[in-house]
Amino acid sequence: MLNKIQAKQPMIYIAALLLWIKTYIVYKTCFDIKIDNIIQEIILLINPLSFLLFIFGISLFLKETKRVRYILMAHFLLSALLLGNVLFYRFFNDFLTIPVLFQTSNLTDLGSSFDELLKITDLFFFTDFFILLALTKYNPKRFRFIHFTKQERRIYLLIALAIGFFHLGLAETQRPQLLTRTFDREMLIKNIGAYNYQLYDVFLQSKSSAQRTLADGSELVEIENFINANYKGINPELYGAAKGKNVILVSMESMQNFVINKTVNGQEITPFLNEFIKESYYFDQFYHQTGQGKTSDSEFIVENSLYPLSRGAVFFTHAANEYNATPEILSENGYFTASLHANNKTFWNRDIMYKSLGYDRFYAMEDFDINETNSIGWGLKDREFFEQSIQHLQEMPQPFYAKFITLTNHFPFEIADEDRYIEPFTSDDDTVNNYFVTVRYTDEALKHFIKKLKDEGLYENSIIILYGDHYGISENHHKAMSEFLGKEITPFESTQLQRVPFIIHIPGQTGQTISTVSGQIDVKPTLLHLLGISTKGTIQFGDDLFAKNRDEFTVLRDGCFITKDYVFTKDTCYRKNTGEASDKTSCEPFIEAAKTELDFSDKIINGDLLRFSRSEQ
Repeated sequence: MLNKIQAKQPMIYIAALLLWIKTYIVYKTCFDIKIDNIIQEIILLINPLSFLLFIFGISLFLKETKRVRYILMAHFLLSALLLGNVLFYRFFNDFLTIPVLFQTSNLTDLGSSFDELLKITDLFFFTDFFILLALTKYNPKRFRFIHFTKQERRIYLLIALAIGFFHLGLAETQRPQLLTRTFDREMLIKNIGAYNYQLYDVFLQSKSSAQRTLADGSELVEIENFINANYKGINPELYGAAKGKNVILVSMESMQNFVINKTVNGQEITPFLNEFIKESYYFDQFYHQTGQGKTSDSEFIVENSLYPLSRGAVFFTHAANEYNATPEILSENGYFTASLHANNKTFWNRDIMYKSLGYDRFYAMEDFDINETNSIGWGLKDREFFEQSIQHLQEMPQPFYAKFITLTNHFPFEIADEDRYIEPFTSDDDTVNNYFVTVRYTDEALKHFIKKLKDEGLYENSIIILYGDHYGISENHHKAMSEFLGKEITPFESTQLQRVPFIIHIPGQTGQTISTVSGQIDVKPTLLHLLGISTKGTIQFGDDLFAKNRDEFTVLRDGCFITKDYVFTKDTCYRKNTGEASDKTSCEPFIEAAKTELDFSDKIINGDLLRFSRSEQ
């Protein structure tokens, strides 16, 4: 009987088998999925199978004339989805989610990045599809006609169900309450599989959409109590130290902290920043906390003191929310607020989101003179950007709050020969090699910008804040990074590479390096307190970095965290001073605290809870 079935309709089995094998090969070669034991390897092996059997099994309930067409279409779309995840992972070291797929307006500006990410071997993703297509064309008797009796359908579905239950049961033994860890996509992919995750992501998206509709003001009370109980106050010595001054905030694209005070080929990578931090407050233990929204996430964190979402970008998914962001607060305190970015105003949905954040003005691409000579890669070169922005600053009413977003130091790190101040690093990884060259260019552009501010009389009456927005070198480049740093990149070291520069320059203040664990979520209260604006009673998850009694506890969007003594990442607790693994119990008191902060912030965003806070005020 079984031989008869196999002889009669092999296509459904061949389609599932080919895609199953391909998916497992992709797991092992394209994704960095950590496997700790043989059971996890078995889970990784079987996790695509139950999904594929169900998807292709849908064809059993279609008319015979449509079955082959359905199988081919499903196979092609799943192959395309798998390739999409691989391309996304190559740069972001993350997996696609529904909100990311909705960010189609960003695609027009991603040309050079996609060119860099695509490889000739990517043709492999559709080889099996063309094999199926050829089989149906050249041997139609055997492959185009699929006949199943009711009994055969039942047997097929029972086998699919049995494999599915076995898979999920095995995954649950390895990771109890697996589906509560929605922020850890690698863990979900490893245990439930890439295809099942995409289905689960659809559920999460539906749940997120429903949260706003069902939310009410009572949900905000618990969050407000938590925040008020953890408020760390001010440093009276610095509170109001920059009162009434202009604020110049510079988001340095892909600038990681490991380049500070380092050399490549015997030359300094950031000579200007190395000198500038000597006359500024420099936080060398400052971490980016972005998720899939990258630069837009860093903007969101810095100006709201809320965490980004674990999926997609808040700038896209919740642009219509009510916020109490820094630009709006400063506008209420007599500041003119503006963002300057020489890119398409719709990129990351900024033209919409900036209105929700309270900006008075957005200087976008149309406000700059951009041509082939003064642009490269993603747009206007940083030096040209700063040069042209000076005129915009001069036209602004004072005091102003002006945020600058640089572009040149962006993957794939392209640079013109005339803009090279140092030679590339020499490894087998062009991404890492070229990164140092574009970082050096941005450093030189910042030097020119600061000089122009002095020449135009804007420097002495301005507080200048520089910060890195997110990583530039992802985990996929650890081999070359290990060569540059001279040490193995363990999960602990990988977390240390998430540090980005954070520099506050206040005219008249003596420079100081502060080695307190901190993150982008602390920028808003720190800045507002320096300007003499109280944040007590407001909803924020960060602390004033100058407050004497603040806790050294920084949570990353993936649930990892850093304290004064420990680093928790990849489900392992490390001693911060040595990088050696410690007993997990040392980190357990902070695990629930990290989850609480992330959950509360998610509730605020998904439920648009700040609208209730505003109405009560």
